[in-house]
Amino acid sequence: MFYNTILVHLDIDHPSVERIRIASQLADDFEADLIGFCACDTYMPPSVAVEGGFEAQFFAQQRDDIQRHLAEARACFEEVAGDSERASWRGLVGDPSRLLADHARAADLIVTGVGESGVMSDGYRSVDIGSLVLSAGRPVLLLAPEQSTFEAERVLIGWKNTREARRAVSDALPVLRRASDVLVAAVEEDNREEMKDSVADVVRFLMKHGVKARSEVLSASKHVGEVLVETAHAMQAGLIVSGGFGHSRMREWAFGGATRTMISDESIHRLLSN
Repeated sequence: MFYNTILVHLDIDHPSVERIRIASQLADDFEADLIGFCACDTYMPPSVAVEGGFEAQFFAQQRDDIQRHLAEARACFEEVAGDSERASWRGLVGDPSRLLADHARAADLIVTGVGESGVMSDGYRSVDIGSLVLSAGRPVLLLAPEQSTFEAERVLIGWKNTREARRAVSDALPVLRRASDVLVAAVEEDNREEMKDSVADVVRFLMKHGVKARSEVLSASKHVGEVLVETAHAMQAGLIVSGGFGHSRMREWAFGGATRTMISDESIHRLLSN
C-alpha cells in the first residue's frame, strides 16, 4: 500500500497552519498529491422566528459568510502548500462530516484533528471525528495540536485481534516501514497465551513487509486506552496506530472505551481505521 493522495481537512473557523504544514510534509515524503478540504453547513436556529421572506434572506447571508470563510481557508492552504501542481482545493457548503467522508473516496489518507472547539463541537461547522473514522473507509490521522511536525520513528500499535485492528495495521504500512521501532502492544485479557500468539503473528506479518517490529502483552492495570497512551509515551513514540471500534446506534456513534481515549487524548498523533 502507498499514500498516493492525502486529504487534509481544515476547520472553517480555525484553519490550522500546522495541520497543513504536516500534511504537506507527508505529501512530500510519500511523493503524494495533496487535497485541501473544508466544508460548512447552513442552519436555522430554533429561536429565530421565520416570517415572510426572512428565511431565504437568512440562508443567503449564511451562504455568503460560509463562502467568505471558505475563501480564507483556501488562501491559508495555498499559502502553506505552495503552488505545487500536486496540490488542489475543495471547499463545499453542506454537512462537513458527511462531505468529508464522501470525498475520502479521492484519497488514501485523511489528515485532521479534533479542533479547538473539542470533540463535541458544532456539527454544522466542524467534523465529528467519530463519525468520520467509522464512515470514511480510509485511515484517519489525528494530529496532536501541540506538535508542529510528524515524527514517527517509534510507533505503538494498539492490538486486539479484530477486523478494525487488522485494517489499521495494513493501512499504516507506509508509515510503519519508515519507523525504526514498532511495538505491537496488546492489553492482557483472559487468555494470555492466545494473545501472545496473536501479537507474534502480527510481528511476523510486519517483518514480511519490511517493518522492524516487536511485541508485548501489557498488564491491564488501568483502562485499555490509558495503558496504551502511557506505554506510547514511555517508549517515546510519535504515533499510535489503532482500530476504531464502534457502531451506529440511533444515529449516534457509540464507541468502545479505547477508541474514545484515542480520539480525545491529543498528546500524541493517532492513526485510526475501521
